[in-house]
Amino acid sequence: MHLHECYTSPVIISISRRCDIPRFRFDWFLERLEAGFADVPNPFNVKQIRRVSLLPEDTEALVFWTRDPRQLLSHAQELEDAGFFWYVMVTLNGYPECIELNAAPAREIAAAMTELAFRIGERRVIWRYDPVFVSSLTDYGFHERNFAALAAALKGALRRVIVSVYDEYPRTKRRIAALEAGNRDFRLFPHYDGEGRLQGGVRDLLGSLAEIAAGAGMEIQSCAEGENLEALGIKAGACIDRDLISGLRPGEALVPKKDRNQRPHCLCTVAVDIGAYTPCPAACVYCYAQAAGSGAVQ
Repeated sequence: MHLHECYTSPVIISISRRCDIPRFRFDWFLERLEAGFADVPNPFNVKQIRRVSLLPEDTEALVFWTRDPRQLLSHAQELEDAGFFWYVMVTLNGYPECIELNAAPAREIAAAMTELAFRIGERRVIWRYDPVFVSSLTDYGFHERNFAALAAALKGALRRVIVSVYDEYPRTKRRIAALEAGNRDFRLFPHYDGEGRLQGGVRDLLGSLAEIAAGAGMEIQSCAEGENLEALGIKAGACIDRDLISGLRPGEALVPKKDRNQRPHCLCTVAVDIGAYTPCPAACVYCYAQAAGSGAVQ
């Protein structure tokens, strides 16, 4: 193992694109905060470890990604009292159980998001409807009804929703093939045409979601989409958002720096992720991060 002492100057900490730390590993995270650092393995070389400072003075912001913000809700005051600047993106899709095997009840997550937004501020809790996954069980009509119901539950509490369209990865392709073989009611619909452009039906659906979001008082943005969707009312956005973070730190303008380690169309500013790719108990069939399964997050 090679320990590289680094990332001690102020950085944005991503928690985490690689695994759901707020849902499954929040006790570990609190322990790391108390210790003041986390040792993070390189995803491509686990023997290479980087030490990341988690002291408030060394972090520009904490950016959380999760499907369940209830642990954050319980510990929000601790993070505030410690002097951290932070916000959270919560994935809430409300898909059928065969697609999201271990999702918490959507009604409970929406209630927690609402309470957290009222506690820390409406712009610091962001809804992710991600990915937009079109299938025989989640067809265009399903998405319009489902998104409208979720938007209504969050109306008045949140101000931003992020959408992205399902992208195929080798792991997801295998999982979906297994689901199609085992469930006669399930069939994945095409999301892109032969030239890699969004199918017309998917574009129309995104336009409908934009109208619903506007009706609920929410700005809608896309995540790492290659096509310009502004004509549909959807602007390209950054999930790790320098403007939002600058707004959390009065008098401090964050210098923009694109994260070149992300997908080509990702607009996120650079951040350090402290997660690790491991089997996730959530076991969503479309997840890019790791093979779905019930293994413990490490």
